[in-house]
Amino acid sequence: MASKIFMGDMPELMDNILNNLNEDIHSLHSCALVSRFWSKMSIPILWSDPFSLSRKSSFIPIYLSSLNEHDIFILNECGIVVDFPNTLFNYAIFLKVMDLFVLDCLVEDWIELSNINLHKDSKIVKYELANLLFKLFIERGATLSKFDLRMSSDSDEETFDIKPEIFYLLGRNGTFFSQLQDLSVFIKIKPCPQNAITLLKILIDNAKKINKLKFTEFDYDPQLFHTFSCVIKSQEQLKWFSLVASFGLIISALRCQQNSLREVRMESCDCSNKDFDELMNCKNLEVIRTYHCRNVDRLLNRLGNSLHKINTLDICSYSIDASNIIQLLQKSGSLLKRLRISSDSKEIISLPLLLETLISSCPNIVYLQFSSMKLSTQFLNLICGLQKLQFLTFSWIDDGSEEEMKACVMRFAEILPLSLNYLNLSNSWNNSSSHIDVFLNYCNAPLKKLLLKINDDEKIVEALIGFNIRKKTLNMVYLRDFNSRFRFYLEKYVKLVPFIHIYVDCC
Repeated sequence: MASKIFMGDMPELMDNILNNLNEDIHSLHSCALVSRFWSKMSIPILWSDPFSLSRKSSFIPIYLSSLNEHDIFILNECGIVVDFPNTLFNYAIFLKVMDLFVLDCLVEDWIELSNINLHKDSKIVKYELANLLFKLFIERGATLSKFDLRMSSDSDEETFDIKPEIFYLLGRNGTFFSQLQDLSVFIKIKPCPQNAITLLKILIDNAKKINKLKFTEFDYDPQLFHTFSCVIKSQEQLKWFSLVASFGLIISALRCQQNSLREVRMESCDCSNKDFDELMNCKNLEVIRTYHCRNVDRLLNRLGNSLHKINTLDICSYSIDASNIIQLLQKSGSLLKRLRISSDSKEIISLPLLLETLISSCPNIVYLQFSSMKLSTQFLNLICGLQKLQFLTFSWIDDGSEEEMKACVMRFAEILPLSLNYLNLSNSWNNSSSHIDVFLNYCNAPLKKLLLKINDDEKIVEALIGFNIRKKTLNMVYLRDFNSRFRFYLEKYVKLVPFIHIYVDCC
């Protein structure tokens, strides 16, 4: 099979392998050097998202080598002399992901790092160069799958200024946005720039296949709201929608997407607006995420009357009254797989009722996260009953005596389901770090990833090593506030990793 891959007899398999490396730039570079066939497979992936913030701006001259004589003349007038060798590929055609804000930043970065003797003001040069690149992508046949439109009035975020000829080209070249699937719009200027309105109107005419749509606005602008509503209505099958705004008026546009919408994400919204009731008609809605929204409890209460296919419920708020989501949980029942309830106030109102409902109605939860919890008998019964639980994150309130807490920790460690492989306790153990060794000594779950907060305690280090020697399952450990004097010793037995490498969100 290996020989067939090298000879190019299995391009579909190769494509799947290389696409899994789309964020590993160095590996893709290495693959491109293996053979001509591997190069043809790797280069399009490598150049599909060159403007990612994780990349440097040094690739820009490769695009400049493809400019025509007229565009080269424009750069020469700015003081940029284009004298680069011809390239083997039409790199511009491979572009799939475009973020106007990031494009603007990287162009500015390249101009500064190149130490060019500019003939014009640097802002004018950046304006010309960024628009020439945008024009190149359109003319060379790029077809975007993801597009980010970001315009802000913040002093440290200059807005990308688009030339009129770009709109003309986009109007004549419908393929540039024809395969767009992911659109993000961030507007922080009032009134909304006409450039943004014009660009959205082009999307209405040419982008019909968007399935993931995010809209962020801080000031109500009637023209922008109307135009973006038309973007929503023009889609054939919208599946994912995110709204970050103080106004919920745009939610009413989801009426035409009620059969296709699967996930909705709301942040900083006032859910008391009756337009949010439109979500009640989305019978195929499976995922609801709300972050710091006002009156979200009332909305979830209303949605509980009609929705019954929810598999993911993600609620983060200052205060949460769990009684308002009971009906939603009961109707979802065994379909519910992921649940996060995070309260900034460290208190969940009607918690006993919530735990009782989860015990009786939701046995198939795979991911569970609570912001704060007492190790009560009811909570321990819930954990014991979730025999499919794989990811658990929570912090508990330590309000018992030393012996009581030790007994609770021991019981908690013993009843963890054998399906559990990820445990995040990094926000726990505030006053009872001495019990971590108890937990590790009695834990039977085959944990693979563990996040802990510990003090400089040799007993805990020994317990952690003992756990891995006994279970032989841990392959990643994140230790919050870990004292470095034990690090060298501990790393002989377990792999210590940064938080970002191990943390699992409610995805």
